[in-house]
Amino acid sequence: MYGIRLPVTHQLLVINEMARFIKTLLISSVFVGISQLYAQRVPILPQIDLPHNYYFRELYLPQLTSGPSSVTWSPDNNELVYSMAGSLWRQQIGSTSAYQLTDGPGYDYQPDWSPDGTKVVFSRYNGQSIELMLLELTTGKASHLTANQAVNIEPSWSPDGEQIAFVSTLGSGHFLLHKAGFKGNQLEDLKPLTADRKSEVKRYYYSNYDHGINPTWSPDGERIYFISNQEVAHGTGNIVFINADQPGSQMVVHKEETSWRTQPDISPDGSRMVYSSYLGRNWHQLWLLPTIGGHPLPLTYGDYDNTAPKWSPDGKRIAFISNREGNTSLWLIDSYTGRQEPVLIDDLRYLRRTDYLTIKTQDENGVQLVSSLSVTDSEGKFYAPKNAWVHGDDAIFANEKFEYHYFHSPGVIQLSVPRGTITIRASKGPDFKKSVLEIKNTAGMSDTATLTLEPIRIPPAFGNWKSGDLHVHMNYTGSYRNRPERLSFQAEAENLDFVYNLIVNKEQRIPDISYFSKASNAKVGKEVLILQGQEYHTSFWGHLGLLNLTQHYLLPDYSGYPQTAAESLFPHNSFIADRVHEQDGLVGYVHPFLDSDIFPEQSETLTNALPIDAALRKIDYYELIGFAHHRASEAVWHKLLNCGLRIPAGAGTDAMANYASLRGPLGLNRIYIQTEEDFDHHAIIDGIRDGKSFVTNGPLIGLKAAEVSPGSTLTLDRAGQTLNFEGFLRSSIAVEFLEVVWNGQVVKKVDLKKGQKNADFKGSFRPQGSGWLLLRAGSSEAHPDIPDFYPFASTNPIYVDSPGSKVQSKSAGLYFLTWLDRLEAAILSNNEFRNEEEKNAVLTDIESARKFYQSCVANSTMP
Repeated sequence: MYGIRLPVTHQLLVINEMARFIKTLLISSVFVGISQLYAQRVPILPQIDLPHNYYFRELYLPQLTSGPSSVTWSPDNNELVYSMAGSLWRQQIGSTSAYQLTDGPGYDYQPDWSPDGTKVVFSRYNGQSIELMLLELTTGKASHLTANQAVNIEPSWSPDGEQIAFVSTLGSGHFLLHKAGFKGNQLEDLKPLTADRKSEVKRYYYSNYDHGINPTWSPDGERIYFISNQEVAHGTGNIVFINADQPGSQMVVHKEETSWRTQPDISPDGSRMVYSSYLGRNWHQLWLLPTIGGHPLPLTYGDYDNTAPKWSPDGKRIAFISNREGNTSLWLIDSYTGRQEPVLIDDLRYLRRTDYLTIKTQDENGVQLVSSLSVTDSEGKFYAPKNAWVHGDDAIFANEKFEYHYFHSPGVIQLSVPRGTITIRASKGPDFKKSVLEIKNTAGMSDTATLTLEPIRIPPAFGNWKSGDLHVHMNYTGSYRNRPERLSFQAEAENLDFVYNLIVNKEQRIPDISYFSKASNAKVGKEVLILQGQEYHTSFWGHLGLLNLTQHYLLPDYSGYPQTAAESLFPHNSFIADRVHEQDGLVGYVHPFLDSDIFPEQSETLTNALPIDAALRKIDYYELIGFAHHRASEAVWHKLLNCGLRIPAGAGTDAMANYASLRGPLGLNRIYIQTEEDFDHHAIIDGIRDGKSFVTNGPLIGLKAAEVSPGSTLTLDRAGQTLNFEGFLRSSIAVEFLEVVWNGQVVKKVDLKKGQKNADFKGSFRPQGSGWLLLRAGSSEAHPDIPDFYPFASTNPIYVDSPGSKVQSKSAGLYFLTWLDRLEAAILSNNEFRNEEEKNAVLTDIESARKFYQSCVANSTMP
């Protein structure tokens, strides 16, 4: 009955994955009380029926940032209206003062100024949907244009002001281009312009259904240009147009791999468009293209993103959003000379009365602490300092109005908040208790709001520990531009000692490729080690974490990529593991499994190569706690252990650290490594490889057996010898279970009272033969303080050798033999290998693995 938090994992999903997942839950005896669990933690905007919501949510849907995120020009070229910090703001060109236009019950984005200059249409996120709104500039009144509970975004006025084009999920759950007439401050004759059709082309990381996004009008109002992926295999699609009054066939203007943020805008004379592209680069920049098609011309350059371009009505300048300084910022560029200048925003004029609040976080001795903060008002709206990076959770509790937002604080910060009740929440990873402070009335408050974070300490008898996140992506095409110094600051705020930045592609880009370096003690800042690794990105075989590469980055960093030169399933993961080990690197299987992959039986479509590489001794760690369902991953891991495969557990969040909306924060899923005083990257690698560690998303746990710690081997004198053990639990939240596990079976349940967070225990049992012993803790339901599927922690095993006995399970062996049969059938039917040598190399490894599991069955010592 383990609670599920949606959205699901970082595997390649199909559209019906959620239906299959729910069906699996309902028929599995492992799960009960499903309706209760789904009442806890739910997807953000579940009306969107598309896979990989962690991508489109960040890369396409508007997100809360403290800096500007979208912009529009006044018809007279003299003013800008832009979205910032969830409100719309108005600013004169050349001024540094910005005037707040909206301060409603939601977060406001994507403004477009009407041609007559009297109105602004925009999108408002209310926590349940995104609706189109109309702002009358003369009165300041905002009213609904839609109230259909769909996701309605990217509104664009027609040149005559009589129509609005926009994107909506209404009636389909897919991003389809719509158009409506505008009359009497209302929409009329709303209809889709693109069909809800299923593509014949197989897609990778995108829906099987076509979409139409990023609409913009031609100056004469006859055409609507947009991005369409109709029969496009990769990316979000081509730049196309349709006739506005008689939509029919889409006319392709430009073919290029795009990724959500192309956002073309047509010049006032209609001759060319500006759009955002990463063509041949790792970052989005501004490009120019004739509206009739042709060769694109780059307008800007840089190792950062320039996006959301908008022409001035006179065609002389382009306003756009840039993250060159890390956070989002607003810029202008001269369309003739390329001269760029920032729009400085120094003086904010609020609609409501505001107070200036100073917040300090400190430890129990009053020492200032870098930490994570969330500041909300009585309506649940979030506030952050001017230059803070805002991060939002990737799911929401059903009783919350909005998802949880936070920012990282250097210890003392100042920000403006609306006068009234303010709630501040402070945290610093699982090693500190959370702190909450409610200020009933901020009026006239001159004192600093101080929050003290009390440490949670591991008992000294269990040694010294350092924590790290083995799976982070510093830059992954998100809202912000991250750098090692900033990543170190993020890690320090979450009390991490080290972070592995797994460099990886996003479509054709590898944003962090320039940061790849050979393994070294790359300490950044005062305390944090920032280490560079790689994620090898083949979904057919399962993603790999590659740590401690000492020679070079592996390219291409995937295989099995349809309709490309890397379409072959070779090199397979076994081949890649050998190349990594030649560099003295470590290989780990990351974010392994969904519940629907494993329960109640293996999925018929699961092709992950884990059983091959485990049997061939090519795996150095297994991401037990990661962007997957931990109990499903645990079930497979326990079966591997029961085949005598001593594969240590690791943990990594798969946090996209430059996202505004992410699975996170950094260190949500982390590993604690037992270490001596000398702590460097060698100690990290040794600790991971040797399994001298535990993994967790919250609870801190530890176990000893006869004074032997996890990762070590204890040799018994005889079978049936009494084995004494002891352990502990220290947690900022209460957990439901604390269990000692022997060969997959619980041998001791520690009695926990409701609300209990700490425990110390001892026990003993008589093992009959060899095996492994570990401690796990967790709960069946999600918890508001842990933005994960459910709280969970596990130590690595203590291995026990008994004379004349091996760990070999018949049922586990048969389980993996079934898995290998399915893999072999998939390979035999696959025609994408470049030659028979490649296919035979894979089949040979499958056969070698099969012999291992057959031996496990034939010589089994346990069921």
